[in-house]
Amino acid sequence: MIRFHKPRLRQLRVVALATTGLLVASALVAPASSAQTVPQAAPAPALTNTIPGVDEIVSSPNLRQIANVPKVAPLDATNSDIAFQGKYAFAGNYNGFVIYDISRPSAPTVKARVLCPGSQNDISVHGDLLFLSTDSSRSDDSCNSTTQGADVKGSWEGIKVFDIKDKANPRYIKSVETACGSHTHTLVPGKDRKAIYLYVSSYSPRAEFPDCQPPHDSISIIKVPVKKPTDAAVVATPNLFPDGGFPGSQTGSATTGCHDITAYPSKDLAAGACMGDGILLDIKNREAPRVINRVRDEVNFAFWHSATFNNAGTKVIFTDELGGGGAATCNETVGPNRGADAIYDIAGRGNARTMTFRSYYKIPRANADTENCVAHNGSLIPVLGKDIMVQAWYQGGISVFDFTDSANPKEIAFWERGPLSADTFVGGGTWSAYYYNGHIYSNDMVKGLDVLELNDWRTWSAKLTRYQELNVQTQPSYLGW
Repeated sequence: MIRFHKPRLRQLRVVALATTGLLVASALVAPASSAQTVPQAAPAPALTNTIPGVDEIVSSPNLRQIANVPKVAPLDATNSDIAFQGKYAFAGNYNGFVIYDISRPSAPTVKARVLCPGSQNDISVHGDLLFLSTDSSRSDDSCNSTTQGADVKGSWEGIKVFDIKDKANPRYIKSVETACGSHTHTLVPGKDRKAIYLYVSSYSPRAEFPDCQPPHDSISIIKVPVKKPTDAAVVATPNLFPDGGFPGSQTGSATTGCHDITAYPSKDLAAGACMGDGILLDIKNREAPRVINRVRDEVNFAFWHSATFNNAGTKVIFTDELGGGGAATCNETVGPNRGADAIYDIAGRGNARTMTFRSYYKIPRANADTENCVAHNGSLIPVLGKDIMVQAWYQGGISVFDFTDSANPKEIAFWERGPLSADTFVGGGTWSAYYYNGHIYSNDMVKGLDVLELNDWRTWSAKLTRYQELNVQTQPSYLGW
């Protein structure tokens, strides 16, 4: 969630790895040109990198790691979110993104590495299009831009659009500047499928930021025509908090925008995690979402970070990113109710829906004070008749838990590496942990892409559901009981 603070398309630098894993090709790719490659040596991937007494994997017997692909320069900055399409995973990195071929989950290979700095490069895909969020102040919108202070007028932040029809050679084709940048974005298909919408979330305006002035209680909505994506443009900036939202407290953040929104398009519903407020949105009119219910937790929640619905749309989980992902909060001092998930039941229909708090969920293991650990990105596992989720907890690792009984969630599997350092605080761990077509994929901020296999009788039915495309914040429905 860390924030830093005019359009001219320039060049995109791509580093593509051959599927043998033995050759690397680098290329300069202009917006509409084909790549030229120059072979060079590349290191062979390793499964793990462990140090005795530190960084030692522990797990439940039903969850095991089957692959790891380490980060490679220049894509060696912090890893972020993941999207999926067919046999590919698209993993964000503060320096760009990586396309992995996951047709063999136990042996993923790198199809392309795209160098395009701009934290945090939150990522989504749709057809031949890929979208990246830039929420750091840049000199311009190109992939050759440089970072600069947010107090510089005319700094660029927003959404970058790539053509990924050729997975080995993505092309940068369009940029759209948005107010206060784009920390995250949520892809929402249009009703007629002729366009898609991006709900762009950003927050924390400051008077000294000329391009991000308070108040900032809105989101930006970008409309992208599917057949002419270069016409993408902001079409609305609805104010979600005309009353200013939660004013903040000693324990909780004020609402100055949203951190993340999860849409459930088939139900015309979305849930917004907006710093100090958790909200339900009616998104039947894609260009005019409306807040229909709002909840706050002034005792235990510090920063409303993200949301996940159950398949029926009768529950929603909000995460609290206490400490911003940069603190040790999975310990006895902080306790089980802070830096946790909050599970709410959703009752009623249409605009009369309400949310009622039922319980907190936090990993049931105390982590070391040298480990950053807090609730972060996860996804629903498509289990028939059950509500089961997999979730990242930074250095707290990966947890799989059952919240079918929303008042009594229970962990059923876990996997973690342990601390990166035994005596010094070092940031790292899994940013996103998502279930996709039979396996769990984790983008570890330091260690790279991990693939895990879950073998549990309670989740076997999930393997019956196959997705052609998955952006976790665009929640799909699956056949349930």
